[in-house]
Amino acid sequence: MVSVSPDVNPVLATLYYSTAIDSCNRPTPDYVHSWQPKIHEPERSSMRHLYRVIALTLLLSTTVRAADLVVADNGRTAASIVVAADAGHWEKQAATDLAKYIELMSGAKPAVVHTADAMRRPKPVLYVGSEALKARPALNAKLQAVLKKDPFLRADGIVVLRDGNRVYLAGNNDESHYYAVMHLLHMWGCRWYLPTAIGECIPEQERLAIGDLDHAYGSPFEVRHYWISWNGSTEGQAEFQRRNFMSSQRAPGMGHALMHYTKDLAPEGGTSFNVPFSELETAEHVLNKMASAIEGGASAISLAIDDGAYTNDSERDAELHANLQDKYFVKTSQTDPMMAFYANIGRLMKERYPESKTVIGGMAYVNVSIPPQRNHEVPDNMVMWLAPIDIDPNHGMDSVVSPPKQEYRDMMYRWSEIMDGRVCIYDYDQGMLVWRNIPNPSHMAFRHDVKHYRDAGILGIGTESRNAMAKVFTNLHIRGQLMWDPEADVDRMIAEFYKKFYGPIAGPMGKYWNTIYKAWEETIVTEHEYMTAPAIYTREVMETLRGHIRVAEAAARVLARKDNLTRNEKLVLERMRFVRLSFDTLSGYMEMVFAASTDADYKRASAAGMRMLASRLEMAEMNSTFTTRVIGPGSSANEPGGSPAWLQGEVKQYMDLLALTDGTTGSLVARLPLEWAFHRDPRDTGLGRGWGYKKADLTYWHANKNNYRTPDRRKDYPTTEWEMVSTDLYPPAQGILHPDWQSFTGHLWYKTDIEVTQADTDGKVHIHFPGLFSESWLWVNGEMIGYREWNTLWWLNDYKFDWDVDLSGKLKPGANNITVRCNNVLQFGGMFRRPFLYRVVE
Repeated sequence: MVSVSPDVNPVLATLYYSTAIDSCNRPTPDYVHSWQPKIHEPERSSMRHLYRVIALTLLLSTTVRAADLVVADNGRTAASIVVAADAGHWEKQAATDLAKYIELMSGAKPAVVHTADAMRRPKPVLYVGSEALKARPALNAKLQAVLKKDPFLRADGIVVLRDGNRVYLAGNNDESHYYAVMHLLHMWGCRWYLPTAIGECIPEQERLAIGDLDHAYGSPFEVRHYWISWNGSTEGQAEFQRRNFMSSQRAPGMGHALMHYTKDLAPEGGTSFNVPFSELETAEHVLNKMASAIEGGASAISLAIDDGAYTNDSERDAELHANLQDKYFVKTSQTDPMMAFYANIGRLMKERYPESKTVIGGMAYVNVSIPPQRNHEVPDNMVMWLAPIDIDPNHGMDSVVSPPKQEYRDMMYRWSEIMDGRVCIYDYDQGMLVWRNIPNPSHMAFRHDVKHYRDAGILGIGTESRNAMAKVFTNLHIRGQLMWDPEADVDRMIAEFYKKFYGPIAGPMGKYWNTIYKAWEETIVTEHEYMTAPAIYTREVMETLRGHIRVAEAAARVLARKDNLTRNEKLVLERMRFVRLSFDTLSGYMEMVFAASTDADYKRASAAGMRMLASRLEMAEMNSTFTTRVIGPGSSANEPGGSPAWLQGEVKQYMDLLALTDGTTGSLVARLPLEWAFHRDPRDTGLGRGWGYKKADLTYWHANKNNYRTPDRRKDYPTTEWEMVSTDLYPPAQGILHPDWQSFTGHLWYKTDIEVTQADTDGKVHIHFPGLFSESWLWVNGEMIGYREWNTLWWLNDYKFDWDVDLSGKLKPGANNITVRCNNVLQFGGMFRRPFLYRVVE
């Protein structure tokens, strides 16, 4: 009998090739054959090795393999599934689901039994869970051999074996028994791409058989899960997670908790964020509050810091942090004081409770994210969560265009070293955080990052997800597969996804999603949030998507005319409708953004926004998991309003701008030019050189601009020269970067001329910047007339990001020079919506 090497992805084992994988039995579309994924050279070597192993496995299997074991054929089965009567929840569910999906695939449902009677039957028997290990005790040793050694929390592994007409499917715990059955179903071609039935791909095949099967595997990660935030629907979550090899295992420290122990230590006029970390009194106070839980045998207690930046007046803390600055949060790094606190807690716990098994959890977050610079006695009963909330979510850790992600890689390895591997990653998906109901794929980064997590020896990954499938789509499926096996072949997963999920419309749908994935793979955007959308979903990308959707819908109409549609064909049509609504939401949103940001046409922007809200509502009504909190108590799905941080608030912002320009509260005088002269000022020399009142010299730009058309060239544009930028996109997204690809920080200068008439200058004329980051100053005709304050942590400002300045008496008939100076300290900076002049209605 042939053993499948543990190095081979389970889905590529012999059995996979002997059974159908296409839910609609369609030939592979041309685009799948022609699509050549980008593979870095180190990956090519490992892939060549993998192909050699697979080829050898297949060659051997054709020469010595036993006859297939037929489980079902022509709508009939004589097979039984054996599971213990006292099986755990997921062990029992494994047997139930195995029978369920065999029936869905073949039309024949095996009996699920709890007795040993099946052992005496000559027919096929599939043993699940503890019954498999009892019937074949030798499997225990094989299972133990692949489990992670000396796990801190728990190890997960599976063993699957066919011997004649007996099949054994087991894991080392309740959930792992389920994974063993999922392994078999995955090999039969079953997939669960999204929660709920719409994401389920179950092939239909008359004959269901098992060839050679001998495989054992253990995941390197002890923690693999996602939790749902922001009122996302939990429908189908539990089953979806297990069907993608995620688990219920948690580690303390994932949730903010420290203020519950320290709030009564807050100084007068302060908060828990001002409590000293390193003072012994703080640790003693906290431990006293932990006492009842420890004495009660609590398995874990979270002491994770809270959601905010810490600062205090402690001399001891000041000595420890030595005024080191955290550039990501523009605050003093408090990591060393925090680690001193945890060291004090650990030492006091051992003194007071030497026999305690309680695990404590901490969190490296906000201005305690950079690893400590001093040595600390880290408690050996402690887990640390690393939460990179403001680190580039769009690129892998080795991406040359993302220095922030490279820095995060080095921070992660250092944290793992300090904690002896007891680190969990607090992962974010959607990674763009304050986003819209539009696709935010992330496998391009995670497929690389997960290998670093494995190599660093961390405990695992817990993902905060909105669970809005219109945003994350297959992200969670791919995450689950990679958490289980970091070597899983993502390119193959995506290629087979198109076939299984879209069947006869896989060709255009594959092109549709490949267009989206390519836009994200090639972006230079390292920032997060919805203001980045036009840098990714450009007008060219949107037109390409529109063409692919039309072709897909034409193919879907042909399918819809067919009589007696199968279950899978009906699902294909549902999925087509989902993609159409998703595209309508995306195209409506981008039309709104382009109309507002580029054209300053708020009538068109408002109309597009209302159409987009209607599409989003229809999508939400189709499935509870497609969007976040659109339907239900407290939601106002179709009503503009609220903070512009959220979708309805952004629509309302454009409606307010319409009122400011259509004669309601103001009337438009002039749209300012879309492109302005621009100067980088990294050493703050522009003020002294008089850029506020001198004309911009664009001689160098006009002579050399064609040499700086791509981001890799534009980042190297000389900082001694003026250039041109667009005001509808923030500068870093246009290639205004430091030579090492870091987002440009320092001062930025914008300058333009505008012609006005005498009538234009009458009344209360204002200049309005509807989208402007940064601390800013305004000059008109050489005179500084306005100053705008700004919180350097840009997300703490009003999400309108606007600035309005009264120009009454400052404009003159004819040419007027307008200059804006910005001080960009962190990431975003400068303009991202086109400015305009308006007259206040009195």
